[in-house]
This record gives sequence, structure tokens and C-alpha cells, in this order.
Amino acid sequence: MRSRAYDGRVTDSPSVPLVPTAKKVLLAAPRGYCAGVDRAVVTVEKALELYGAPVYVRKQIVHNKHVVEDLEARGAIFVEETDEVPEGSIVVFSAHGVAPSVHDEAAARNLRTIDATCPLVTKVHHEARRFADEGYRILLIGHEGHEEVVGTTGEAPEAITLVDGPSHADEIDISPDEKVVWLSQTTLSVDETIETVDRLRLRLPLLMSPPSDDICYATQNRQLAVKDIAARCDVLIVVGSGNSSNSVRLVEVGLDAGATSSHRVDSAIELEEEWFEGAVTVGLTSGASVPEELVHGVLEWLAARGWGDVEEVSSAEEHLVFALPPELRRDLKAAGRS
Repeated sequence: MRSRAYDGRVTDSPSVPLVPTAKKVLLAAPRGYCAGVDRAVVTVEKALELYGAPVYVRKQIVHNKHVVEDLEARGAIFVEETDEVPEGSIVVFSAHGVAPSVHDEAAARNLRTIDATCPLVTKVHHEARRFADEGYRILLIGHEGHEEVVGTTGEAPEAITLVDGPSHADEIDISPDEKVVWLSQTTLSVDETIETVDRLRLRLPLLMSPPSDDICYATQNRQLAVKDIAARCDVLIVVGSGNSSNSVRLVEVGLDAGATSSHRVDSAIELEEEWFEGAVTVGLTSGASVPEELVHGVLEWLAARGWGDVEEVSSAEEHLVFALPPELRRDLKAAGRS
């Protein structure tokens, strides 16, 4: 553990006392950008530098309001569907992935596509196609309407049935003898997914698991980090946008793990003074699509109100880096910018 006053100085400190007497911030680590988000954002930035504005992006490149507004200011144009993109233009597909039909639509409009789908989402797409080809019924655990779920379902729509949480598991109409496997959205709560699978297995004893856990390493690490600090927090603040599944899950995980209260904010401007009345220890984390500058803004807000002592509590280290999409790497190399 590391402790610092919010001036950047880091010092060794004893572990947190059982009954804190001074205001303190427990800063969860890891937090913020994951490898897939970083790759997607850099993809749009590099595309703007290489090709010039405008560069079109289908859906939000990542689920963060600040990131989207920053890229818009640089010349990115966000659209909902490919038919909004002028023929022959460049379009980037978001980190959440798209269905094969979207690639077909883009080809029909002669669009130059750059696929910024997170490689961990691509892995789930590959699993969906493989299991469908092998004749499995696929139970996709995820949230209805989420872009990642829509994209994965599009890989094998006739074979996939959505299971939206533990309560929905009891409503699935499948024979216990059917050949069935589960997959999941990568940004879910680990605990909720386990509960959903356990509920499904009560009715489907032959239910098979994927060869590896679909929930991404970053989602799991951020949830573990919140669990490590939650019980010591009078208030837990999660920085992240409302349409960010992993950010919303962090609020829920924090409450389940013992935080007295938990709130999600896009940035420091949304913080409410009354949330902190009587609080001594404040926990702070951020979702996987949140730039660190937004966390710094919250730390500054807290420091101005007496929470200048910040202890970073690290639960895991992350070193994974994903290469940029091959089509972008090719053009960067050709332009001598690789």
C-alpha cells in the first residue's frame, strides 16, 4: 500500500487503522483504462492524424462521455449506423464489436473500415461461431440491448438465447438433455455471472462452460480492487458514464462488499456535498473506459474538502497491451509513421 498527500508525494505508511480518525481516500488500483479501451481510443486518434478529419465512428468508441466529446472536438463524427456515413469514407467500429451484418453493410457502401473491437470481445465472437457450428444452443449471459451483446448475438442469431441475469435463468425454455453452452458479455459482474450459471445448472446439468472465462481481466481486476477497499469506505465513488456496464457494476460490487454508500459520477462536477456528511474514509475507483484525468479531478475536489491523504490500494498489476488494428498499422507503416 502507498500513501500520499494529494501533491504527488508518495511515502511508506502503516496499514489503515481499524477505526480511522482522520480523513482518508482509499484509491483502488487497478482502475481506469484497460488495454482494449486504450487501443480503441488511440485508434481514432491515429486515424485522425493519418487521414485527417472527419473520421466516422459507429457508436461510441468506448462508453465514456468525456472521451467521446474530446474526440469529437478533434474531428471524429459519431454515428449510430453505417448508412449515416458518406460512401467511400473511413469508419471505425467501436471496442464493443459489431455483427457480421454491419461489416456487410459497410462493404456495400464502399466504406473503409477500421475494426477497433477489443480482442477479448473478438474471442467471444469466435467462440459463438464455433459452438454454433458444432450444433450447440448458446446461452449468452448479458444485458439486453448492450452493444457487445448485439454484436455477439449477430454472429449466430439462430443459436443464441440471451440470459439477462440470475432471475431470467429460470425463464429459459430449454430441454435438460439439449446440447448447451454458456458465454457472457465481457463487462459483467463476476459474482452475478457465477450466480446466473449456478441457477442455469440447476435446470441444465449438462450445461458446458467456455474454454476460458469470458469476463475480461480488467473487469475482474477492477471489481477485486473495489472489494478490497469497500468494507472500509463510508462513501465509495466510481468515476464512469451511465452507459458503461463495467462502471455501473462497480457501484453494485462496492455496495455488496460492504461500502456504506456508493455513487457513480461522470466527473467531479457531479459530486454532491451531502454524500460526504459524517464520512471519514472515501473510496475511489474508475471504470475501464475512464481517463485518469477524471480521477484526478475527483481527488482535487476531495482534497479541497479535507481528504488530502490518499492511499493507493493495489490488488493486481496489469501489463497487457494490444496492437492497433492491422488495417491502421498497414497505413501507418506506408506513411512512415509506424
